[in-house]
Amino acid sequence: MTFDPSPWPGDREVALYQWVAGNERLDPDRAARELGLARDEVDAALTALTERGLLKADADDPTRLRPVDPDLVAAVVTTSLEETIRAQQSELHRIRDQFASLRGHYRDSLSRVSVGLEVIPGLEEVRAALNRASAECTEEMLTSQPGGNRVPAALQEALARDTALLSRGVRMRTLYHHTARFNGPSQAYVAMVSGLGAEYRTAHELFGRLIVFDRRVAFIPDQGDNWGAVVIREPSVVHYLCEVFEQSWTHAEPFADAVTDGLEAVAKDIDRTIVRLLAAGMKDETIARRLGMSLRTARKHIADIMETLGAESRFQAGFLSARQGLLGEESTDTASPG
Repeated sequence: MTFDPSPWPGDREVALYQWVAGNERLDPDRAARELGLARDEVDAALTALTERGLLKADADDPTRLRPVDPDLVAAVVTTSLEETIRAQQSELHRIRDQFASLRGHYRDSLSRVSVGLEVIPGLEEVRAALNRASAECTEEMLTSQPGGNRVPAALQEALARDTALLSRGVRMRTLYHHTARFNGPSQAYVAMVSGLGAEYRTAHELFGRLIVFDRRVAFIPDQGDNWGAVVIREPSVVHYLCEVFEQSWTHAEPFADAVTDGLEAVAKDIDRTIVRLLAAGMKDETIARRLGMSLRTARKHIADIMETLGAESRFQAGFLSARQGLLGEESTDTASPG
């Protein structure tokens, strides 16, 4: 006997089974009257019960029906289903075991094959890696260099690398903090390399240090204090870093403007940024890092701003700046109530 998965037994079958169990003899007309069913409904229910083996005729008296234990019938009916389930479970375990046998090989591959990240622990190793990537670069180099003061020795080392890149027709774009415009060595370096075709822009805040060669390999700082770097070759991550750079580049200002006649505007931009960061409750150390200036310089800017505004607290400095329109927003005098 095979199992029919359709819903069964229904109300009519249950009612007729109960009626037969109580009467031990089937009288279809009487059963129909007492159960409130039509005769054809009784006949259909009887056929279903007998086909399932739940009702059987008495061997000595064919007109007499007796109910059969439903648990025994269920055991017979579901045998094939249980066998099918056991076979499927066995196949499921076999497939899982086959895939599990590959797990060790996959883990071994992770230990042998680069996953797109390489940590370079020391400064000398980082310099060597940068020089090699620079020598292999053929199309473009993107750089974000936070900090306002570039060490002359570092600029001299970068000059040879950057000159070689530009001589090969590589496009080179660099982002600095606004504070780099006030640094003499940085100004001289930008003026020199810009003449060779390099592009420089500055912003009051940068996302961090980054160098990308040909949009294929990127260098970011290691989280330690050893001047190490993390080299990224995974295409999706490198693409994401390039998008971050492009967004900052779009909102940055050309360095050359500050060298000629934009220093006053840049200074005001820096002061507005400091006031905004003060109003946000940031500490002096955080402000200095965000703007790429020394802690001493940042504190001098803060003191000068508060003295100019006549503010006795950082919060008051932010409030007074907003009233005077120094944050680039509408003053509170013209703001709508509420």
